Amino acid sequence: MMEVNKKNFEEEVLGEEKPVIVDFWGPSCQPCLRLMPEMEALSSDYEQNVKMVKLNSAENRRLCIDYRVMGLPAFLAFKNGEEIKRVSGSDLSKQDIETLINEIV
Repeated sequence: MMEVNKKNFEEEVLGEEKPVIVDFWGPSCQPCLRLMPEMEALSSDYEQNVKMVKLNSAENRRLCIDYRVMGLPAFLAFKNGEEIKRVSGSDLSKQDIETLINEIV
């Protein structure tokens, strides 16, 4: 999964033709770290249909504020440069993210 930040967010997320899911995570967020290997696997499984990227919230606070990300982990789905759906919470599972992917493709 590609790491996005304030410098490349517009190009890699908002300018992407296919749907994008942004994984807002934090280095001290245990649920985020637990999900990371599963997100990497989903990214590979669905790479033909959706682009999955990760954003370190500790290093990109302005983007978190701009998109009103209040808790981690948070997964925001974008299509045609617009946020279309989001899921968040410490109890998220791989299945929840897979459901999100299937809803947006």
